[in-house]
Amino acid sequence: MSVPGSFAVLRLLWLLSVFGTVLPLDGGMLFPRESSFREVKELNGLWDFRADGSPNRNEGFEKAWHKRQLAETGPVIEMPVPASYNDITQDPTLRDFIGWVWYDREVAVPARWISDQGTRVVLRVGSAHYYSIVWVNGEKVTEHEGGHLPFEAEISSLIRREPTKPCRITIAVNNTLTLETLPPGTIQYMNDSSRYPDGFFVQNMDFDFFNYAGIHRPVLLYTTPKVYVDDITVETNFMDNTGLIRYKVSVQGGFSNTLNITLMDKDGHFVASSNGSSGVLRVVDVKLWWPYLMHENPGYLYSMKVHLIAVSETSTYEDEYTLPLGIRTVNVTNTQFLINNKPFYFHGVNKHEDADIRGRGFDWPLIVKDFNLMKWLGVNSFRTSHYPYAEEILQMCDRHGIVLIDECPGVGIKDIRSFGNASLSHHLVVMDELVRRDKNHPSVVMWSVANEPASEMPPAEFYFKTLIEHTKALDRTRPVTYVTIAEADMDKGGPYVDVVCVNSYFAWYFDQGRLDIVPLQLSTHFENWYRKYQRPIIQSEYGADAVPGLHMDPPMMFTEEYQNALLQSYHDVFDQKRNQYFIGELIWNFADFMTAQGIYRVVGNKKGIFTRQRQPKAAAFLLRKRYWRLANETGRLLPD
Repeated sequence: MSVPGSFAVLRLLWLLSVFGTVLPLDGGMLFPRESSFREVKELNGLWDFRADGSPNRNEGFEKAWHKRQLAETGPVIEMPVPASYNDITQDPTLRDFIGWVWYDREVAVPARWISDQGTRVVLRVGSAHYYSIVWVNGEKVTEHEGGHLPFEAEISSLIRREPTKPCRITIAVNNTLTLETLPPGTIQYMNDSSRYPDGFFVQNMDFDFFNYAGIHRPVLLYTTPKVYVDDITVETNFMDNTGLIRYKVSVQGGFSNTLNITLMDKDGHFVASSNGSSGVLRVVDVKLWWPYLMHENPGYLYSMKVHLIAVSETSTYEDEYTLPLGIRTVNVTNTQFLINNKPFYFHGVNKHEDADIRGRGFDWPLIVKDFNLMKWLGVNSFRTSHYPYAEEILQMCDRHGIVLIDECPGVGIKDIRSFGNASLSHHLVVMDELVRRDKNHPSVVMWSVANEPASEMPPAEFYFKTLIEHTKALDRTRPVTYVTIAEADMDKGGPYVDVVCVNSYFAWYFDQGRLDIVPLQLSTHFENWYRKYQRPIIQSEYGADAVPGLHMDPPMMFTEEYQNALLQSYHDVFDQKRNQYFIGELIWNFADFMTAQGIYRVVGNKKGIFTRQRQPKAAAFLLRKRYWRLANETGRLLPD
């Protein structure tokens, strides 16, 4: 999966970050939006698909499958995009396939896109897991490492070479995980010929969710003018009843240009304006962005319209991009998390992008259902465990006032070799991409750079100190955390974070069945962390597996009664610490989800308070009662 010369670039990025210099990525990553000067064409639907089942998984490259239609290279099947390919067929070898798979599709490009030389045409992939290479009409246009963030390439010149022919897009995707990927993994070859056939190998991973693969999010073609708004960065604040929006706009394409910035309220009324590529918008009688259940009008969004006019000797170009934004502040003290200077208490969930058949594939009905269930529960927040979620989900959070801890795919970092320079270089690039994509979302209040790493290992201290400092340099407006499960962090100079996020599974993975000792162990756990670092604490994971419909009294593990009893034992301690330094609780998990096959998981992880089909277990009703009580106790339904 390596790219010739890429290691040198990544190492340079790492060296620069070590010395405190941020090397920005080329170009912005604005979400494609239509306007009077931009168009978007979705390429979702059925694509031709072929898995490269050759022993070395390299036949597609050796025989240059990208040079012709995929159907001409051998047998293909129909594959929906977006979707994971694993659960679409009845073929068990495809469900557990490791290596290169190939997609292709012919697209009719609108004639006006081709004839207008002043129009850029961009191909964008929302995400594909894990390593991707993209060709257009047989020519490589881009490649990308990482399974959960978008990538794109301008293809204008390619489609104009043969304007009468369809545009053929070929995408090869490889889900192999190595010690240097995020998440990491290893390939293990089984060389005992008496037990395994030649070339037999397995993909090993240290994370507890299924390694779904394929093109997981929408594929788009979109246009911009030749001179265009490439990126926008906003930082918000307020003073008394005046909102402040500090903005910076990046323009690409050359030529002298003028920029007009107009801010509109939720009803489309003019609020403020400015000119130039940077400045400050002042909003009188500001309506702040508030979390759900913290205000009678949560999720209030303004619209910032950026209008560009660029003039050359022969041409005039116009572009327009509208950015939704919320005006709010985030601050952290030694004991509190403040949104708009008011104490905020996280009562929420952890989630996965996971469902029957589509795997991790983007699905609007599922997203809307999940948001309805979260609001029914009284959830005000969730963590994007354990990778960045689709941009459309973040936009939903913005509109509904659901607060996010935005987590990168740094889960399962358990091998000491994954703390090396190459791994750190890639991790830094992933954080660059994540912050570049999500920096303007008001719902995102904290960055999480990893989940449950082997932080006790000697290289981990330098690794995470570098990573956290780099992330803070990228975005000065939000706190940074990583999620730990090992108190060994206390002996390694600290987590270098603004908020301590801890996962614990007392009476589940340890002291199984002993609910009576949870209060002592959990209270000691919190006291040790706070005494050491004097930072606010979030219980970022806790829970127990419950097989739906399995009941027993007295409660036993895997029953719905035991799940309820364990949650209640945690809640009692949470309530003791809430008025001190404890600022949040995120249940593991919102819904059951698929994992790799193994003796510790019966068709997936069953710690959900909903089934994988989004039906409630008894714990959902317990949690709903608690969360609505917390909303009444800790919410600020009317600001002071």
